[in-house]
Amino acid sequence: MQNLYEGVSIHKGFGTLSFFFNLFTIIPNLKLFAIMIRKLFALFFILFLSLSSAVPAAAQRKEIAQAKDNVKAGKKLAETEASMRHLLADSANRDNDKIWLVLFDAVRKQYEALNEQMYLKQTTDTASLFDVTYRLFGVLEGLDSVDARPDRKGRVELKYRRKHASWLNTYRRNLQTGGMFFMAKGNYLKAWTFFDAYIDCARQPLFSSYNLAQKDPMMPKVAFNAVFCGHRASSPEKTLAHADLAQADTARLDIVCRYMADAYRQQSDTTACLAVLHKGFDAYPKSDYFFSHLFDYYFRSADTCRALSLCDRALKADSLSFVARFAKSSVLLLQGHYDECLVLSNALIAADSTKADPYLNAALAYYNQAVALDNQKLTSRTQRRQMQQLYRKALPYMERYRKLAPEAQSKWAMPLYTIYLNLNMGKEFEEIDGLMKKAK
Repeated sequence: MQNLYEGVSIHKGFGTLSFFFNLFTIIPNLKLFAIMIRKLFALFFILFLSLSSAVPAAAQRKEIAQAKDNVKAGKKLAETEASMRHLLADSANRDNDKIWLVLFDAVRKQYEALNEQMYLKQTTDTASLFDVTYRLFGVLEGLDSVDARPDRKGRVELKYRRKHASWLNTYRRNLQTGGMFFMAKGNYLKAWTFFDAYIDCARQPLFSSYNLAQKDPMMPKVAFNAVFCGHRASSPEKTLAHADLAQADTARLDIVCRYMADAYRQQSDTTACLAVLHKGFDAYPKSDYFFSHLFDYYFRSADTCRALSLCDRALKADSLSFVARFAKSSVLLLQGHYDECLVLSNALIAADSTKADPYLNAALAYYNQAVALDNQKLTSRTQRRQMQQLYRKALPYMERYRKLAPEAQSKWAMPLYTIYLNLNMGKEFEEIDGLMKKAK
């Protein structure tokens, strides 16, 4: 048989190419040669894959074995937990229940160690105990999702659910306690995650047999705490996440509706905000919060009909409400019903002379009428006398308002300027004129 390498010359820089070129020239059956090359490459590729996968698989088995040893010995538990979580981060390992079980054992051992310290009244990191509790639920809920996956034939055989659900349910109350712990510390975001985890159990297939949504009487109270923490954390999303459930806690419905309204306002959802405010007002018509926010919206929108109707509803519930009576006087002032406005304003002043706003409305009830006459460019002495009389009636109310609300210069400065000018009150006019020039 002829030596295949006979006559082959290897050129510097192109040795391999020259080699294969000479092979093509030596071997007359090129088709056979091509087949031989493909087989060699295939064998090489298979060998490469087997070697590359064998090393990680072996290393992984070793890592899991070491983790089991650590758990058994009760040492390096945090490192073991981190190791198993690292393995599960690989999508190829997420369905490996053996890794999940080792992870659970590592976390469980940490919990038991901390719990024993507390039982023996030793110095215990309480925050860590609750953190571990939280992680326990996350691990077993994750394992349950793996356990519930169907096999190749579409069959689901739950191996762990009943046992793990029973075990976890014993510690579920600790999630609520953990939430209260962090809430007391002022860590509202973390507290919210614990309350959320407690509520979320009702949605987890792991706890499906317990029917927690209907059978757990604590759910609305925990939901309220979640709403409270979301509000204190200035997170509208977290405030609203469990707000519907929290409304079942009827004893604190007014607070829930307030927090919901604030959350919707932050989200610029006017429609939802108004709906909650109306719900709150229907349930608590004496509440200044719901009334005032609804009134402000309709008043600023110039919807005086709805604003007035709202006032009448509030006064039906509480006829002596200062807020509702003042609000109604403001609507009447805007509508030009000055006599009715004055009746309400004077009644409010008689009830409490220390409040500034009723004086302003009473003053404007006279002032607006005087300005209307002044704008008519009066010619008769009688008409001018009538105008001046209205300014004189407005004067004591406006001066009293100034005294009670000195910071509200934008409201009393111009009216007083106009009044002093029309009543020829030179000294007072110069003083107010100087103030206004200084303010510019």
